[in-house]
Amino acid sequence: MSKVKRVIPCLDLLLDEKGGRVVKGIEFEELRDAGDPVEFAKKYEAQGADEIVFLDITASVQGRETLLDVIKRAAKAVSIPFTIGGGISTLETAQKNLDAGAAKVSINTAGVKDPQFISKAIEKFGADRIVIAIDCKRNPDISAEGVNIFEEGGQKFWYEVVIMGGNAGTGMDTVKWAKQVEALGASEILLTSKDRDGTKDGYDLPITRAVAESVSIPVIASGGVGTLEHMAAGILEGKADAVLAASVFHFNTYTVGAVKEDFRKKGIPVRS
Repeated sequence: MSKVKRVIPCLDLLLDEKGGRVVKGIEFEELRDAGDPVEFAKKYEAQGADEIVFLDITASVQGRETLLDVIKRAAKAVSIPFTIGGGISTLETAQKNLDAGAAKVSINTAGVKDPQFISKAIEKFGADRIVIAIDCKRNPDISAEGVNIFEEGGQKFWYEVVIMGGNAGTGMDTVKWAKQVEALGASEILLTSKDRDGTKDGYDLPITRAVAESVSIPVIASGGVGTLEHMAAGILEGKADAVLAASVFHFNTYTVGAVKEDFRKKGIPVRS
């Protein structure tokens, strides 16, 4: 294993009267306030985070743009690259976020609804500035045509792509969609299992590995971290190129430095 692996804290944002707060929930629900996003970003940079992801988790549902004020403040406060996602549905919105200081924008719902939007965004801004976020959920209806069937604990299922903050199914197979976004020119995928989000049960390794092995572009594992072992498993078993986590960092279960030290002990290369 020679390729350096990244450790990425994720800050889920929710618009409120204070302008934008970090929140964390379970399976995209039961949200609780964690604090100011820019203060978290500064803390994670000091701990050695490779990148940061800001996800405005209700922007698509509420039909609004992302929290540009948070992005502008973060750009002034930290020097490491960060990605912003949520509500990126037009080239103009993407431009505003990049101009505000984001290194990358993450496209999810809008890309599923109009795959050509992904191609247009890549053409305009460059593939290295576009991350394709894929949210998925296990679907036990294996009668669906043309889907990749998995089996675990005697149960068969497939992974359906979900959008609108995980609230709407699409009927799309996750592995097939990952291949399609790569064909459209995507250079990175952020893969989140809604079933695991906030559960602290570990990444959904079957789909993480299936996607990572089906594409040649980097895959970021997301959803469900509770232990250092979970993050290492995302790399070693899930074949991900980077691991993303939220609550274990926000509530000081672990530091980014502790994750990297554990990775070094396990032979996983990381930046100092």
